[in-house]
Amino acid sequence: MKLRVLPVLAGAAILALGLAACSGPAEATGTPGAEGSSSSGGFAVDENTLVFGVVPDSVDTETNYQPLMDYIAEITGKTVEYHESTDYAALIEAAVAGKVDVASFSGFTYVTATNNGAKLTPISSIVTEEGQEPGYFSQAIVPADSDISSIEEFKGKKVCFVDPSSTSGYLFPSYNLIEAGIDPKTDITPVFAGKHDVSVQKVGEGVECEVGFAEDSEVEKSDAVKVIDETMVPGAPLVYSSTLPDDVSKKLIDGLSEITIDDIVAAGIDSADTDSFRSVFYATKPVDDAYYDLIRDICKETEAEQCKA
Repeated sequence: MKLRVLPVLAGAAILALGLAACSGPAEATGTPGAEGSSSSGGFAVDENTLVFGVVPDSVDTETNYQPLMDYIAEITGKTVEYHESTDYAALIEAAVAGKVDVASFSGFTYVTATNNGAKLTPISSIVTEEGQEPGYFSQAIVPADSDISSIEEFKGKKVCFVDPSSTSGYLFPSYNLIEAGIDPKTDITPVFAGKHDVSVQKVGEGVECEVGFAEDSEVEKSDAVKVIDETMVPGAPLVYSSTLPDDVSKKLIDGLSEITIDDIVAAGIDSADTDSFRSVFYATKPVDDAYYDLIRDICKETEAEQCKA
């Protein structure tokens, strides 16, 4: 298995996946009170409610985020309303329309949303183990009994992706296919599973998908697939709407920038002190808009339609 790390992109084979390349960096601000934020601010619903937006990446999405939402309610004094979008595109639309106040995005979703006018500011990224840095793996997977050992062998196959706006389930896989000399539009049969765990399941079954891609946290749960390649992806951001009032923004920044699960438990969130939550959350580490420039670079290299503003 090869580990791909992509600190700089240069000289890659450029293959159009769709329309023109990405626009420039997002206009989201890094501090409350800067342009895009105001002292009065605006909420998705009302001043007593914060809407927390997520994409249902797995069947456990709401359960996984509930302790974090409880904690956000505790530090802000607001009711936190769970908003589960049907897919990545729907979450992007909700963000652009100002219908979410706080959200857990993929890096690609964040870049796409801000390219399209969403006023968002990244706060931090979740890590799952002590000493870990933000980031996770996009893994190329095949059935456990498969003889396939490289991405080059994906040519001509039915390939499972997650969603056209998924960082680890589409953007990075598309770039890696291009690097392997494979056109993701013409050299394979793409299948969009919708969720990471479903992509893993379909690849394991080997019928609808012969090979595929998914996030490492879902791949490791299955014995039906094996990993033949992986790429480090910038950590998914927790973001807030830049239109929120300054006092609310500050509470979110202070409370979510660098927090551990023990801090959340100490704040009285008993639901965080469980094995299930500890398996998906250890702490948060601060990230900023520039952290996602690698994704913007890959957008330019692939000319991915989903990057287009």
